[in-house]
Amino acid sequence: MPTNIQTKRSARRPILPLLGLFCLAIGLFWPLTASFAQSDQPHVIVGEIDGTITPVMARYVEKTIDRAERDGAAAVVFEMDTPGGLSSAMDDIIEDISQSEVPVIVYVAPRGARAASAGVFISYASQVAAMAPGTNIGSASPVFLGADGNVSDVDDTMSVKITNDAVARIRNLADQYGRNADWAESAVRDAANITADEALALGVIDYVAPDLPTLLNEIDGSTVELAGGPVTLATAGAETTSVEMSVFERLLQFLADPTIGYIFLSLGMLGLFFELSNPGAMLPGIAGAIGLIVGLFSLGTLPVNWAGVALMGLAFLLFAADIFLPSAGLLTVGGVAAFLFGSFMLIDEGVPGYELSRVVVWTVAICLATFFVLMGAFALKTRFNRSQVGREGLMGAIGVVRQTLAPSGMVFAQGELWSATLDESTGHHELEQGHSVVVIGLDGLRLIVRPATDAEQRGGASVAVPPWGNPEPV
Repeated sequence: MPTNIQTKRSARRPILPLLGLFCLAIGLFWPLTASFAQSDQPHVIVGEIDGTITPVMARYVEKTIDRAERDGAAAVVFEMDTPGGLSSAMDDIIEDISQSEVPVIVYVAPRGARAASAGVFISYASQVAAMAPGTNIGSASPVFLGADGNVSDVDDTMSVKITNDAVARIRNLADQYGRNADWAESAVRDAANITADEALALGVIDYVAPDLPTLLNEIDGSTVELAGGPVTLATAGAETTSVEMSVFERLLQFLADPTIGYIFLSLGMLGLFFELSNPGAMLPGIAGAIGLIVGLFSLGTLPVNWAGVALMGLAFLLFAADIFLPSAGLLTVGGVAAFLFGSFMLIDEGVPGYELSRVVVWTVAICLATFFVLMGAFALKTRFNRSQVGREGLMGAIGVVRQTLAPSGMVFAQGELWSATLDESTGHHELEQGHSVVVIGLDGLRLIVRPATDAEQRGGASVAVPPWGNPEPV
C-alpha cells in the first residue's frame, strides 16, 4: 500500500514545473497580446492650422502628414481657424494634402472659428471637409502682390487673369471631391461667406459636427479618393494623437506676425540710435542689432513694402542728426513724419491675416516723438544752464570777504581763497571782513565782485549773470 501512494505522488511531480512554465509564458506574452488587441483600435493624428497661413505653417502641415504616414494612421485631422495668408504657403499645403497617403480631414473648429481666403482653398483640397456649428467659411478673393512684396493695384486685364486662375483652381478642387463649384467661384469673385449649416446645405462641406469624436464616428465607413486609389475610413472610436508645433516653429510663427516684426524693427533701430549717440555703450548696440535682425527676418516672411522700411530707417537717422545739428527740432519733426509714413506703408492691409495694428503704430510713434522731444528739451536746458566749473562757474557765485576789500583784498568763494577787487561803480569803496559779495567778472585770476543784496545773502544761491544785463538771483 505505501508503495502505491509513493507512485501516485511521483506521477504528480512533473505537473508543477509545467504549471510554472505556463504561468511564465502568460506573463511574458500578455503585454504582446494586449498590444495586438490595441492595434485593432483605429489611430488618428490631429494637427492645428491656427492663425495666418505662412511658410512655417506649411512646413508644420507637411510634418504632421509625414507623421501620420509613418504611424500608419487611419486619417489625419487638421482643426482649422485662419483668416488666410500667403498663396505660396497655401499652394504648399494643398500639394501636401493632394499627395498624402492617408486621408486628410479639415475641420473648421472650434465654435467661432473661420476658414477665410486661403482657408477656403485648403478646405476644398481636403478629402473630407467639416465644420463645427457657429463657424463660417468664405471670402476667398485673391490679392495681387507686386514685385516689392506689397499689395498693388493692377489693371483690369491682370485682375481678370489672377481671378480666373484662382477660380479655375478652386473649381478643379471642387470637382475632384464633388463639392459645390459654383459657390466656390462666388467666394473667389464676390467674396461670398456662409455659415456652417449653409455650407452643408449647399454642398460646400461634407459634415457638421459639434466635436472631433462625433465627426470621427460620422465619417466612419465612408470612402474617399486618394492619389493611390479609394480608401474606406475606419475612424469610429479612434484613438487620437495631437502633433503640435515645436518651440522653434511656434517662435517662427510668432515672428511672422507683422505687428511683432514691426515692434522688433523699431526697437532695433532705437538701440542702434543709442549706440551711435553714445559710442562704447555696447549693450544698446548689441540689443539693437539683435532686434533689427529679428525684425528683418520677420518682415522677410511677410508681404513687405521695403520703401516703408527705408523711411523708418531715415527717421532714426534724422533723430540722431538732430542731436548734433542746430535744427531747432525740425529734424525730429521730419523724423516722426518719416516714421509714421514708413509704418503705414510697411504692411498693406489688403493681404488677409497680415494686418498691422494701427494702435501699435500710433503708440510707438507717440512714444518715440515724446522721447525725442524730452531729449531735445533736456539738451536745450543743459545748453543754457550756467556751468558749475571753471570761469563760467565762478560768474555769479556768492563769496565772503576774508580780508578787507579796499578796494582789493581776499574773498572765499567756491571753497577757495581768491584775490578780489571791489567794483567801485556800485558806490562802495570798501567792504570789511564778513560781508557777502557776488562775483561779476574776472581779471586773470582776480575776481571782480560787488556787495550781495540781503535776498542774495539769505538765499546763499548762485546768481545768474546773463551776457546782456545785470546779474539776477536764481
